[in-house]
Amino acid sequence: MASRGIAIPAGRGGARMSFNLRPLLQVTQINRQGPGRNIKLPKFPKNFFCTPRAALGLSPPVPAGKESSFEPSLWGDFFITYEPQPLQRSEEWMRERAEKLKEDVQRLFKSCNGTGERILLVDVLQHLGIDHHFNEQIDTALSEILESEFSSSSLHEVALRFRLLREHGHWVSSDVFNKFKGEDGSFNKDTTNDPRGLLSLYNAAHLLVHDEPALEEAIAFARRHLESIRGRLMSPLAEQVKRALQLPLPRTCARVEAVCYISEYEEEEGHNPILLELAKLDFNLLQRLHLKELKAMTEWWEELSGFIELSYVRDRLVECYLWSLVPHCEESFGLSRIIFTKTNVLLTIMDDTYDMHATIEECRQLHEAAQRWDESAISLLPEYLRKFYNELLRNIKEIGDEMAVNGNYEIAYIKKQLQKQFTYYLQDAEWIHQNHKPSFDDRLNLGGLTVGGPTACVCFLVGMGDAVSKETLEWVAGYPQVVMASARAARLMNDISSLKRGKSKKGDVPSSVECYMAEHGVTREIAVARFESLVEDEWRSMNQARFGNRALLPAVQRVIKFATSLPLFYGDGNDGFTFASHLRKTVESLFINPIPI
Repeated sequence: MASRGIAIPAGRGGARMSFNLRPLLQVTQINRQGPGRNIKLPKFPKNFFCTPRAALGLSPPVPAGKESSFEPSLWGDFFITYEPQPLQRSEEWMRERAEKLKEDVQRLFKSCNGTGERILLVDVLQHLGIDHHFNEQIDTALSEILESEFSSSSLHEVALRFRLLREHGHWVSSDVFNKFKGEDGSFNKDTTNDPRGLLSLYNAAHLLVHDEPALEEAIAFARRHLESIRGRLMSPLAEQVKRALQLPLPRTCARVEAVCYISEYEEEEGHNPILLELAKLDFNLLQRLHLKELKAMTEWWEELSGFIELSYVRDRLVECYLWSLVPHCEESFGLSRIIFTKTNVLLTIMDDTYDMHATIEECRQLHEAAQRWDESAISLLPEYLRKFYNELLRNIKEIGDEMAVNGNYEIAYIKKQLQKQFTYYLQDAEWIHQNHKPSFDDRLNLGGLTVGGPTACVCFLVGMGDAVSKETLEWVAGYPQVVMASARAARLMNDISSLKRGKSKKGDVPSSVECYMAEHGVTREIAVARFESLVEDEWRSMNQARFGNRALLPAVQRVIKFATSLPLFYGDGNDGFTFASHLRKTVESLFINPIPI
């Protein structure tokens, strides 16, 4: 969606503390399908998001001092002062209308005539970003699709079936595409005249796991022919092909895809007006909720950053909240988004302290204090880190107290994970101090941990409450394959972007790219190409994780959803977190620009 030229203030406003957040999530119960349905939504107490320091007997914030050496925030206090234009209808009307449309969609499932119609319905729901309302119906439909005989001669339908089943953890052999190949094993010539079929094949083949050369060939074949015909395609297919060639659908953030597809679906001949209207209403209702959360989080950050006075850290509150939206944008997981945002901000402060500012002795002191996790440990710290340490403990305790109110006592997982993160950061700092030249494997293994991916996965799953079991939390805290694959992919993509823009660390510990170049005696170009291949391997490992323990599949799917943030933040050699201008249009489309009803 195009930017509408919103004026963004460059400066930061003072802290604003007089607001009541109880209306943020007023719905006490939401009809959700599948695991965790009928979950009680948390009722946030007044000022949970930003407890006034005066109410705690603490001193007021003070100005933050000199500016950070990083680019300043694009947003400042914009989301505190921003008042969105009134919607075309009241929120109450939109909610009532959306509930009626959901009932109509449930009837659509019942009226589907055959496997082909079921496949198309599930695909459209996912594209439009409203599938989360119909988890139970989709699971039932996919089971029927899997068990039903399917002899379609449509490449589009066969590829859709393959992608949807694999995405949802049902194994399907790549042999289903053999019917479109000749005796020599290559795709028939007539498939090159089917652009929609080629697009579906291209997206489906990206669900490949290790050792599937047939799907590697399918990707190359589809890409080659889509690139040759893209200039002759009509809208909206032309836009969909362009987007997929930049980033295949299984690796695209669902909320970002929905923004694009809603307007495209309206142009498609034979689109279903029920699905289209529900998608527009749902997007706008969620956008209003996300805006309220973002305003509250900006208030919290204004208060925190002004008090701790660490002027060297990145001001990336909005980007942290955007990140929280990727694994789950649903209304029922507001608490998880808040927990993820707060912990991500705290991780950023920790990262910048170890990476950019603290001496090695200060790094060791901060690590020891974190392992003690007690207010008495503040005496170990230099003066400038004492306020941050107190705020770290206070915020995690506050999160734990609120989780306990809602019957969730798993805050210990977050605390333990943050303590681990301090250890990872210290190890990195020790390498810099010792001028250590790690092997490529050692650099990648530690880098996958310092990037924070495993900690992020623990934090956002803990915040999901009843939807996640204790067994699942033990699983994710043990760093399973899917978590480490996403973490290594993050490190590889981050290091590629660092190499392209030059490094800005206080020390020069070699990046994983530089370690690889030194170890293998290759040029930077060859190393980057190899890294891009390694990223592909990690995506295959993530795909493979869908076919393990089915009881863990919902958590696996959330981790893979989280991984779709990596191309959003680090795609094309960018670092959209450190250099946030790359994400400006995304922020505007998700939080500022509603979709006309």
